[in-house]
Amino acid sequence: MSDNRKYYYLKLKESYFDDDAIVLLESMQDGMLYSNILLKLYLKSLKYGGTLQLDENIPYTAQMIATITRQQVGTVERALQIFMKLGLVEPLDNGALYMSNIELFIGQSSTEGERKRRARMKISEQKRLSGQVSEAKADICPPEIEIKKEIDARWAKRYNLKEMSKTLIFLQENKIGSIEEMQERIDAATARYHELGDSIKATETRMAEIAVLRTHIVNYARTRPVYDAYRKAGYSKRFLDTHREEITLHKAAKTAFDEAGLKKLPKAKDLSIEYAELLKKKKESYPDYRKARDEMQELMKAQKNVEMFFAEEKSTTEKGQAR
Repeated sequence: MSDNRKYYYLKLKESYFDDDAIVLLESMQDGMLYSNILLKLYLKSLKYGGTLQLDENIPYTAQMIATITRQQVGTVERALQIFMKLGLVEPLDNGALYMSNIELFIGQSSTEGERKRRARMKISEQKRLSGQVSEAKADICPPEIEIKKEIDARWAKRYNLKEMSKTLIFLQENKIGSIEEMQERIDAATARYHELGDSIKATETRMAEIAVLRTHIVNYARTRPVYDAYRKAGYSKRFLDTHREEITLHKAAKTAFDEAGLKKLPKAKDLSIEYAELLKKKKESYPDYRKARDEMQELMKAQKNVEMFFAEEKSTTEKGQAR
């Protein structure tokens, strides 16, 4: 009596672990653990065509998944979030989770069907082996330039995957879940960076003004006796020639006070106190300024990496469709 029950199994291509999403996943912290959870979820979803369900009416929850995978709930929740970001899992309207691309992995057979399938595979393998020698001759030694291109391409791919892995961790740690949210964070970080920069520039401008004003006040006080004597001498040319430096400094200070609209000169001591306070404020602002700059640059770098990743995905998809 033949066994006609249906059996479901997972079909994995040889290149499964070379897929960009899987490489990214396994390069993360606890990535191998997440990869193991992913395979278990694929297996659990086979019976319902890729949907994670206990039966036709009850979808699996994170707690239930933690139980069947023998992992902590927090680990499962983090894994599911990463799977969604990588497009490996999609949430459905009914609350269930759907394993993306599952149709590529589902296989099913009966015992009798499996026997026939193995027989067909054996025949196909014999035919393949008979033509193996001729196939091998066609590609014994590729040109050196092709080898170099392949090495360069693999290196670039690994580098890009490493960078994308860092980017995904950065997005996860900063709770950025969409392109729009990332742009909002970049705009806010850029605004904060420029705000702090403008504040520091304003402080530096005022410090420069105080330094110049304080110099004029000191020069004005120091040269005043000479200028008073010059005025009493009837602005004598001989007196001017003798005391030209002091008189020039006095006039420059008076011109600066008039241009600043100062009716009463501030005390040099008060200016020194204000200068010291501004200097302290400037020094205290720099750590926040550098932090804002670094945050803005990290966000912009993450945005660039995400754009490059999707551009490469689009290019790969278009090439696949063209074939």
